[in-house]
Amino acid sequence: MSDSIGASDSGEQLLRSFQNIDLVSVILILLGTWLAIALVRRTLPWLAERGPKRTRLLLLGTVPLFRLLALAVAILWITPLIFNVTLQNFLVIAGAASVAVGFAFKDYISSLIAGVVALFEKPWRAGDWVKIGDDYGEVRSVGLRAIQLQTLHDDTITVPHLKLWDSHISNANAGARTLMCVTDFYLDPRHDSYQLRAALRDVALTSAWLDYDRPVIVFVEQTEWGTHYEIRAYPFDMRDQGSFRSDLTVRGKEAIHARGGVEIAATAAGVAG
Repeated sequence: MSDSIGASDSGEQLLRSFQNIDLVSVILILLGTWLAIALVRRTLPWLAERGPKRTRLLLLGTVPLFRLLALAVAILWITPLIFNVTLQNFLVIAGAASVAVGFAFKDYISSLIAGVVALFEKPWRAGDWVKIGDDYGEVRSVGLRAIQLQTLHDDTITVPHLKLWDSHISNANAGARTLMCVTDFYLDPRHDSYQLRAALRDVALTSAWLDYDRPVIVFVEQTEWGTHYEIRAYPFDMRDQGSFRSDLTVRGKEAIHARGGVEIAATAAGVAG
């Protein structure tokens, strides 16, 4: 019984009585904050579209910062109107807020921890070409929380270190200055494999993007649906891998058709996706 009374007293000490709460001020603060955020969300993008190009990104980036600042000011303003701000009550509120913030930012904290682990395990480094999930690109920067990938389509993708816990990570070069490119061909089995394998190797050896210090391998595999050829070779510069594979694909198809080979679709081969 005494515990329930003590808890009730603590609640009364923490919260002001309903009669002592200035509801009009609370409502005006909330309304003013909402109006200010709405005004900024409409005004700054309008100015960004009509102003100098160099200020566009700056103005657009100001919108979320202003919203966060406005909400923080509103919370700090309203708190003394509802709560009795004493040292004891401050510790109670701070403890509850810490639990809420910790739960809300658990993924962020997990990403920070994964970032520290990545410093030692080195699953990626700046300059590596990695595939994380469906995203493949060059690691342009490594931050405390995330890395940035630059894809072959010139997109910048931010990947949190949190992916280290639950994703398979494929590193194409792992710190080396070049990486292997694989170009696939799927053929009807009725052809001269010796002649075609030699022709595809010549295609790789005559590419303008080839790194001649690394080996060129033509892998041949017979399957139930046909013959699978892989040209495994290394471009001189990793950033040229798209051009290198395109060159091998175009000239490889030409070499196949010149020697009577018949390609079959990857979907028919059962290897799509």
